[in-house]
Amino acid sequence: MKSLILVESPTKAKTLARFLGEKYDIQASMGHIRDLPKGALGVDIEHDFKPSYVIPKDKRKIMEGLKEEVKKVDQVILATDPDREGEAISFHLKEILSDENKKAKFERIVFHEITPAAINAALEHPKDIDMNLVAAQTGRRILDRVVGYKLSPILWMKIKKGLSAGRVQSVALRFIVEREREIEKFKSITFYRLFVIANKKNSNRPISFELVKINDEPIEKTTTLMLYDGEYKYAETHLSNTDAESIKNELSNKDLLVTDVTQKETKRAPYPPFTTSLLQIEASRRFGYTSKRTMSLAQRLYEEGFITYHRTDSYNISNDFISQARNFIEKMFGNKYLPTSPRIYHTKSKLAQEAHEAIRPTNLSEDKKTVTAKLGSDFAKLYDLIYKRALSTQMSDAVFLSTHVEASANTKYDFVANGRVMKFDGFLKIWFYEDEEQLIPELKKDEKLDLKEVNITAHNTTPPPRYNEASLISSLEKHGIGRPSTYAPIISTIEARFYVEKEENRFKPTEIGTLVNDFLVKNFSTIDDISFTASMEDKLDEVADGKTDWVPVIKDFYGPFEKHLKDAEDEKKIKIEPEKTGEKCPQDGGDVVIRIGRFGKFKACANFPNCKFKESFAEESGYLCPRDSGKMVLKRTHRGRTFYGCVNYPKCDFAVWTKSQLIKQAILSNKPQQPQSPESPQSTQAN
Repeated sequence: MKSLILVESPTKAKTLARFLGEKYDIQASMGHIRDLPKGALGVDIEHDFKPSYVIPKDKRKIMEGLKEEVKKVDQVILATDPDREGEAISFHLKEILSDENKKAKFERIVFHEITPAAINAALEHPKDIDMNLVAAQTGRRILDRVVGYKLSPILWMKIKKGLSAGRVQSVALRFIVEREREIEKFKSITFYRLFVIANKKNSNRPISFELVKINDEPIEKTTTLMLYDGEYKYAETHLSNTDAESIKNELSNKDLLVTDVTQKETKRAPYPPFTTSLLQIEASRRFGYTSKRTMSLAQRLYEEGFITYHRTDSYNISNDFISQARNFIEKMFGNKYLPTSPRIYHTKSKLAQEAHEAIRPTNLSEDKKTVTAKLGSDFAKLYDLIYKRALSTQMSDAVFLSTHVEASANTKYDFVANGRVMKFDGFLKIWFYEDEEQLIPELKKDEKLDLKEVNITAHNTTPPPRYNEASLISSLEKHGIGRPSTYAPIISTIEARFYVEKEENRFKPTEIGTLVNDFLVKNFSTIDDISFTASMEDKLDEVADGKTDWVPVIKDFYGPFEKHLKDAEDEKKIKIEPEKTGEKCPQDGGDVVIRIGRFGKFKACANFPNCKFKESFAEESGYLCPRDSGKMVLKRTHRGRTFYGCVNYPKCDFAVWTKSQLIKQAILSNKPQQPQSPESPQSTQAN
C-alpha cells in the first residue's frame, strides 16, 4: 500500500522523513491551503454565515502538486498540528484532495512531539478529523472576518483611510490606552524611608534595619487603585524629610535593642512547566524576545523534534517524561535532589486541554550544545530555558532558613530586619536564583546592637507601569482573552498598525491608536470589552467541546453588532491634525509635520500631495553625546526595539538602551530641543 503523509512545513516533513525513512511519501502544504478571499467579505450573512473558501494564489501551485501526489497513493495520512488550526488544515486538505482519488483512504493522526515513539504510536492509532475543533476554528475565523470587514470601513469614514479593527486586538489596545490614562491621572507623592545599619557588639558584620513603627503606629500605608485591568497597590510612608531628619538626630549615639527574633525553615517549590503564555513571558523577561520571535523559535524547535508542541495551556507532563527526568536527576545530581514522589501539576484554567502536554524537551540527553550546533544560539537559549524548567519540576524543594528580627530605639521607634540563608538549593541547582536578602548573624532577644549609621532615602509613589509584552500577555490570559496561538499575532497586529509604539520596551498608545480605541469604546462598548471578549472565547471553546454549534454563536453576536454599525454611521468625522515641527519645507515653504508610514514616523510637507518633501524623523532626548556632543535621539532597531543613539552615527556609534542609562552617561542639554533628523536615518547601531 502506497501512503502519503501531509504536514504543514518542510522542516516538519524532513524530521518525519528522518524517522520513517522511505516507507512514506511526506509532503508539506505550507500552512493553510484554503481561506476566505482577500479583498472581499467571503461570508454569506443571509445564509447562516456560510463561508466562501478560495485557494490563495500563492498556494495554487502547491495544491496542484499535492493533487498529483494523491493520485498515486492508496492512503493519505493527515499529520498536521494537534490544535484547531491543524485540524482545520487537515479538513480542508481532505475536502480538496479526496476528489482527486475516490479510492484513497484518508486518516488523521495526532502527536504532540516529533519522536519515533510518538509518531509510531500515532500511526498505529489513526482517527477521524475532529469536526468540533474544525467548527471552532471556522467560527473564530468567520467572527474575526465579519468584525474586521464591517468595522474597518466605519473607521475609514470617521477617522482615517487604511485603518482596521479586530475583535481581540481591539481589547488588547484598550488595555494599553486605559493604562496610559491611569498613568496620566496618577498623582505622584514624595515620601521618605529611614534605615539604620547596626552591628553586634564586637562584630563588623552590618545588619540593615528599616523603621516601621513610631509609638506602635505603622508608618507605612498601602493604597489600592481599581484599574481597568484589576487592582494596583502601592505603599508609602507618612515620613517627610523633616520628620526623617528629626528622627536621625534623635538616634545619634543610641543603641538598638533586639526585641524579638524569629527563625524558621521555609521551602520553595519548583515552578510549573511552561505553557505557551508562560514561555512567552519568561523569554521576554530573560532575553527580551518578542512573543512573535519566541513562537517562531519554538515552532522550529518543535518541527526539529527537540520539544513537544508549543501551543498549549496545560501543565500536564507525560508519565514517560517524569520517569526519565527522575532517573536523570538521580544520576546527575544525587538522590537528595529527588523528591520522594513525582510532582503532578494541575492546570488552574478550566479550559485547558489536559490531553495536551506542557512544553518540555523530548530527549533529556540533547542539551543546549546539541541545539547550538544544529540551529544556532538563539534557538539554544530558548531550548535551554524549556529544558531547565521542565527538568526542575521534578526536583526537590529549595530550603531556606528565614530570619525576622525586630528591634527598638528610644522605646519609641521600632525597626525590622529580614534575611534568609539557603540551606539546600534543590531545584535552584539548575533554575535561576535571584534572591538578594541579607545574611543575618545569630541574634538573641534583649541583645544590644551598635547603631553605626542612619540613612534617609527619598521615594516617589509610582503609577501603574506600562505594559511590556510579558505583562500584556499575562493580563490577556488572566481575563480569558485569546488563546495560546493568538497572543503573538494580537501584539504583532497592533504594532503593525501603529496603534502602539514601544518606549524602552513598553507599550505606549499612539495618537491614532487612542482615537481608534475611543471611537470603538464609544460606539461598540459591548464588544470592545473584557467580559464580552472573554465570553466569546468561552463560547468558541464550547464549540470545540461539541456542546454547541458555531452558527448560533455568530448569530447571537451579529444582531447587536449590526445595530451598533448603523448607529456609528451617524457619528461625526474625527479630524486629525498632524503634529507640527515648527520647521518650514525647503521646497515650497509649507509647514513640516510629523506623519506615520509603514516604517514609523517621518517628516513631510503639510502640502502633500502637491509637495512630495519628506525626511526621516528622530525624537530628541534633551541630552548630548558624551563623545562628540552630538544630539542623542530616540531610534529603533530593525526589530522595533528603541534605543538612544548619537545623531552623528556612523561617525560616532555611542548608544544606550534605556533612559536611566542615558541620564547616567550622557550630557544634559541646556536649551529646549526641537526634533531633528539624524544624518543617517537608517542607523541601528544598538542592534
